[in-house]
Amino acid sequence: MRQVTSFSAEANKKAAAYVRMSTEHQQYSTENQLDTIKIYAQTHNLNIVKIYTDSGKSGLSLEGREALQHLLSDVEFNNNDFSTVLVYDVSRWGRFQDPDVSASYEVRCRQAGVRVEYCAEQFVNDGSPVSSIIKSVKRMMAGEYSRELSVKVFAGQSRLIQLGYRQGGTAGYGLRRQLIDQTGKPKATLSHKEYKSLQTDRVVLAPGPAPEQEIILEIYNSFIKKALTEKEIADKLNKRGILTDLNRPWTRGVVHQILVNEKYIGNNVWNHTSAKLKMPRTANPTNEWIRADAAFPAIVDHSLFIAAQAIIQARARLWSNEEMLSSLKELFQQRGCLSGLIIDEQEDLPSSSCYRKRFGSLVDSYRLIGYEPARDYGYIEANRHLRERFPAILSDTLQQIEAVGGRISVDPNTQLILVNEEFTVSVVLCRCQQVATGRRRWQVRFDFSLFPDITVAVRMLPGETEILDYYLFPMIDLVAPNLRLGDSNPRELELYRFESLEILSTLSKRFSLLSAA
Repeated sequence: MRQVTSFSAEANKKAAAYVRMSTEHQQYSTENQLDTIKIYAQTHNLNIVKIYTDSGKSGLSLEGREALQHLLSDVEFNNNDFSTVLVYDVSRWGRFQDPDVSASYEVRCRQAGVRVEYCAEQFVNDGSPVSSIIKSVKRMMAGEYSRELSVKVFAGQSRLIQLGYRQGGTAGYGLRRQLIDQTGKPKATLSHKEYKSLQTDRVVLAPGPAPEQEIILEIYNSFIKKALTEKEIADKLNKRGILTDLNRPWTRGVVHQILVNEKYIGNNVWNHTSAKLKMPRTANPTNEWIRADAAFPAIVDHSLFIAAQAIIQARARLWSNEEMLSSLKELFQQRGCLSGLIIDEQEDLPSSSCYRKRFGSLVDSYRLIGYEPARDYGYIEANRHLRERFPAILSDTLQQIEAVGGRISVDPNTQLILVNEEFTVSVVLCRCQQVATGRRRWQVRFDFSLFPDITVAVRMLPGETEILDYYLFPMIDLVAPNLRLGDSNPRELELYRFESLEILSTLSKRFSLLSAA
């Protein structure tokens, strides 16, 4: 919710305050920020004439942050009577994965002649090289905090899935969401849009009313024993006036989803798709799905489910690769875009799961017909190349250390290298990212949990098959968990750059000198 509060008091120097809290549960967060900002204003002879408040707004994007948008509009269109914006700290602009986005808001204020001051930071925002470096580091740390929090949340959700608990979403036709307490005792059946109120409570799936269970079994038997298509089954249900769990008519896609969803045989499967850190939702490969088999009572016998999958796959095998891709391309030309649901709704086309099985993934299927979704999925392929190249590069690193007389041992779990029993080395591969301007950049992620003495950052060329160069970073020089490198970098970073791994022969001496310093 956006709040803009105005004051009429006059002062020599007028200022505006911007405060943001991430969730509605942090009810005192904005008040605490304002207390610090007001003390700062009094100390620096500033009079706060306007307060911009974004309550319960994520810092991962500008979308929905009306107060910040209003502030930027007032500043850029000169619709303001203040010369300074007071912000609690650097992270209040946002916890963006790209720190340049956060920096851009301050730049927009500064270009409009409005100064930005951070009230809880230990540095003066005076435009000096020191303040610029500190702000850059803090912006990266803010983005890293969101990333690490996302990882922790994902790990927690994955654990709950493996314990058999439901993580969001409707139950589906024939099923119900059962609320249980911390001991596993049933408490109530949740209705549509009804949620748990206690953190210790959990939700599991349970079979729904008997008539709905009978419809589910009828769908499977019609598909398997009567050889009816999904469209024919949907038409029959609609003629009888039966609606889905969302009170909508049946469609081919809805029937297909019932035939392929493992929840009907009692399996708890999650992470089919993901949309982390406010990124567009993407389909995940099956090896990334989180599952718990036989987590709750099944409605459909396992043999029936397997038979349905066999029919679906056999139906796909009747199509040649060329026919499948030709039909998919024709659909794309008709609709202008593609998705799993759009494909499943087509009566004369194999299902989306068939395309995944035949070509590896929907994204690979799209690529074969020349369709590139709005989001760039190239990073998936690039990361796969990096994983494949890592063992060879690690082996090459070990050989070069041994070639100059180094004694090594490698931790099989972490791949951390111990050299001469004196210092540890971590090897990280850096994917090459090309921005719209044609410039290249590499993100180096340091594993602080391993605390290696030296990190060897291997910069890869586009395609992730060849090495460009190496950067050797001593841990004692690092201040942030990640670092961005470009085609050209500051001189202090170039000191760590090497064309080959021959430098490993002097690592022991270099490390000893750095440690002594």
